[in-house]
This record gives sequence, C-alpha cells and structure tokens, in this order.
Amino acid sequence: MEKWVVSAKRADFKGIGERFGIDQVTARIIRNREVIGEEAIEEYLHGGVGYFHSPRKMKDMELAVGIVKEKVREGKNIRILGDYDIDGIQSVYILYSALRRCQGKVDYAIPHRITDGYGVNERLVRQAAEDGVDTLLTCDNGIAAWQEIALAKELGLTVIITDHHEVPYQETGDGERAYRVPPADAVVNPKQPDCPYPFKGLCGAAVAFKLVQALYEELGLPQEEALAYLENAAFATIGDVMDLQGENRSLVKEGLKALNRTQNYGIRALALRNQIALGEIKAYHVGFVLGPCLNASGRLDTAKRALELLLAEDACTAAAYAGDLYDLNASRKEMTERGVERARELVENTDLAGDKVLVIFLPDCHESLAGIIAGRIREQYHRPVFVLTESEEGVKGSGRSIEAYSMYEEMSKCSELFTKFGGHPMAAGLSLPRENVDLFRQRLNENTLLTEADLQGKIVIDVPMPLDYITKPLVEELKILEPFGKSNEKPVFADKDLHILSMRILGKNRNVCRMQVQSRGGRRMDAIYFGKAEEFLAYFEGKYGEQPVRQTLEGRDGGIMASFIYYPEINSYQGRENLQIVVKNYC
Repeated sequence: MEKWVVSAKRADFKGIGERFGIDQVTARIIRNREVIGEEAIEEYLHGGVGYFHSPRKMKDMELAVGIVKEKVREGKNIRILGDYDIDGIQSVYILYSALRRCQGKVDYAIPHRITDGYGVNERLVRQAAEDGVDTLLTCDNGIAAWQEIALAKELGLTVIITDHHEVPYQETGDGERAYRVPPADAVVNPKQPDCPYPFKGLCGAAVAFKLVQALYEELGLPQEEALAYLENAAFATIGDVMDLQGENRSLVKEGLKALNRTQNYGIRALALRNQIALGEIKAYHVGFVLGPCLNASGRLDTAKRALELLLAEDACTAAAYAGDLYDLNASRKEMTERGVERARELVENTDLAGDKVLVIFLPDCHESLAGIIAGRIREQYHRPVFVLTESEEGVKGSGRSIEAYSMYEEMSKCSELFTKFGGHPMAAGLSLPRENVDLFRQRLNENTLLTEADLQGKIVIDVPMPLDYITKPLVEELKILEPFGKSNEKPVFADKDLHILSMRILGKNRNVCRMQVQSRGGRRMDAIYFGKAEEFLAYFEGKYGEQPVRQTLEGRDGGIMASFIYYPEINSYQGRENLQIVVKNYC
C-alpha cells in the first residue's frame, strides 16, 4: 500500500483566490504546481497565443531562416531528417509541409528504429550526399551527432540542426562543463547554454513550429498559415511527455482547440477509427489513444506510415492508413501485455523478488517494447526496472526509475559492462554483451543505497478536502486547470472516515464498484471505483470480515469506514445531474 502524504506548500491562498476570482482550493492546486507570482498565475489561467515568445529570440534562428530562404530561392535539394517517435513524426510533417508551401525542393528521411537506431547516422549522411542533397535539416535530433554532422560537412552538405535534447558536455578538471555543439551551419535548440530564448522546455516539433513561424514572417506569408501547425506541435508536446508549464501550457491549450476542429484528413480518420468525436479530444486522448497509434508504426514497422497518414490528401486514403495504424497499435498492446505478464512471472517466481533493482531479461521481447514494459513493472512494484531483450548486436535494454534512484549515475558506476549506454535519472537505454547480463544485475544491486522506505510508493495529496466542500461551481472551476499532463497532473483530493452505506459490483468483468458514502459532516454522495473490484472487496473483508461486506453489498449498512483519494465530477444521466466522486485509491 502506498504512503499518502499531503502537499504542504504555503501561500496566501485567500489572497490569490480574491485576486484572480478563484476558489482557495484552486489556488492551492496552482501553488502545488509551482506556479508562483502574479504574472505566472495570470499566464497559467489565461495563457494563449499572446503568451508565445518570439521565435527570433532563439539562438541561430535568424541564421537558419536565412539559409533556408536562400536554399529555397536557389532551388537546392533539402532533406529533412527526423525521428521515429511522435515528436519526430510531427516535426517532419511540420517542416516538410511548410517548405513545400514555400515552393522548396524538399524530401525527408526517418531512421528505422532497429536497423538505424536513433537520430543522424553515417548511412543517412552518405545516402543524402549520394542523392544530391544540398542541405540537411534535422528535427528532434542532431544535437548529439557531432561526428555525423562533421562527416556531412566534409561531404559538402549544408546542415541546420533543430532539436530540443540536452547538449552533450564533458566535465573539465575544475568542475566546469565543456559543451560540445556539432559543427553545423546553424543550431536551433533552446537548451544551448548561450541561447537567450526564455523557455527551455519545448519539444522538437515546437522548435520546428517556431522555425516555420520565423520563416513565414521572413517570406511575407500569413502568420495564420504558420499557426495551422500549432495542433501538430501540441500533439507532439503531449506525446513526448513534456512539462505542461509556461509556454508549453499555452501551446497545448491553443493546440487542442485547433486539433478539435482539424482539417487534417489523417488526424480526423485516426480519431474516427478510435471512436473519438472531434470536439471531445483532450490531452488524455492524444497521450494514451491517438499518440500510441503513431508511435506503433515506429515501434513495429516504419514511422513513414504515420507520416503518410498525416500527409494524406483525401479521406479514403487517410482511413486506410488510420486502420493500419490502429491494427499495429492493437498488436503492440497485445505484445506488451504478454511481455508484462512474463516479466511479472519472473519477479514473482524467481529470486528477482528479493532485488531492489529489477533487471529482467526477456530474450524474445521486441526491443521497441522494453521501455513500456519496464514502466509498467516499475508502476506495480515501485522499483527501478531494466528490461533487456536479445538483439543482433547482443543485448539491448531500457530502464525506468523511481525518484530515489538516478539510473544514469548508477549505470556510470559500472560503465565498463556496456557497449553503449545513456539516459537521465528517470530513464535509460543500454547495449551490453550477453555474458554481462547477470553481472549487470549483480553490480546494480550490490551498489544500490536504496532503502525500504525508498521502495514504498507515495501518493501526494493536493488538498485533503471533505466531501461537504464539493459544489458544482467548484467542479466546473477545476476545468480551468486543464490540460492535465506532466508537471500539471490532475489534482488529487482525499477525505477520511467515510461511511460506506452501500456497494454494488457492476460490469461484465466485475471491474466497477458503485457506492453511496456519507461524510463525517453527514453529507451523502455517490462514489464509483474503476479497477479490480474483487480486490477492493477483499481488502475490506480483511479489515471487517465477510459479513459486513455482504451486508453492504445488499444495501444494508455494514459499518464499513474508509479513506478515499478521489476526484469530484458531475455525473449526467437521463437529463439529470448529480455530484459524485471517482475513487482512485483507498485505505
């Protein structure tokens, strides 16, 4: 059972509420999202296009725009080099479509996940030179490809990098960082230490969008046309799990509006295939329904199929591509479930169960699914998890971590075991010889300083809010906190000592429990729990016995008390509205 803790950040919630016309509960949640100061709160509540920063503030933006303008004017061959995930696909779409609009001679290349790996590589560079390409324009990659960019320059190519990843660096003897920016003709990346752009958290597609904004302005094209790519930048921002703070929040708010009235045949067809009506697309649908369909092409086939969906010029063609991507994603989900189940078996039934750091070898697993499976196992067992798979070059793997464990630092302690590795505190990728797998597991567990307390899951409660405080106006007001996502998570509320007056198990899979509960103040309200209802009942049987639970299921008070973590909502049914809470966790 996870540990529940209440966020204790302080501010003048009453004053903030009065200043901005919001409830103190809403003010408290905003403070918990580290939105501090009147300007930041104003942007958070009312952000939109007017809060976007000028793209020309980005280092090398003027240089990049000048080069592209000249290459278009001269009719030079431009090749866009993207990546195989959501961000890379949307980045390529933005730049390719925009440069065609500018009458540029442009094509694109997307690396294959298995045969090419991530980003710019020697094969792609040499292929571009052989094909008579004049200019390479990267998106969502390139900042770490020093050798490959140097090769492109040797071969006479002009190179423009647009990226958003961290700039590689080496620690010098005096503790300073020596950054290593590739020798491109222009490097547009807000993460560069000397880039004056005020917001550093853009995704690759958002950087591409900024380039298009500046290019259209330079060429005298309407800014409204550049803003047409806002929906793609927002889609990628959500799909690449960027922080929904600052400019990203404004970008996604406006982008979701555009997405819900999109004229793009591909996105319309994909929404239709997933039974999502235009006008109802939220960040959740992008992150967990539509986005995975685009990602599935890069995982199991080629990301070019996803790009062809976005470039479809009629509804019939788009529907065919949408059907293919939907089916690919269904296969991906099925393969993932098999991998997760096999990983669970190993954790439960082998000596892995005693490890603080889980290293799970699934030789037959598709290597593109290792990270997803690691994330699922991490969620269940709240341990750092590496999932390793067999590959042509030995063993490859991906890791997903917990807050108390920096994967990159721990891997650095046994770096001699790897053929290649990289990452950051919460996620990592690696390659190593087959014979080093057991040693890798042993070394990580010998070196770890993780304690049992570190391995206990934690739920941070935004507001311990009694049910008596919930009103329809408050529930409506909470919508201004959307879109929800990384660093702007859906608020977490809790109330304790709730009296469960009745329970009913619903659904053909018995995965819904509908209840009526009563607060300490005497207020009655409907509550609904979506999950493993049998486990839910078993928990209370363990606390109170079978008879009180059976009584409560029959609609007779069995004296069962509970604490719930919940989210309030308005339930509409047959024209009637009533308040209810959706239960997320219980104890």
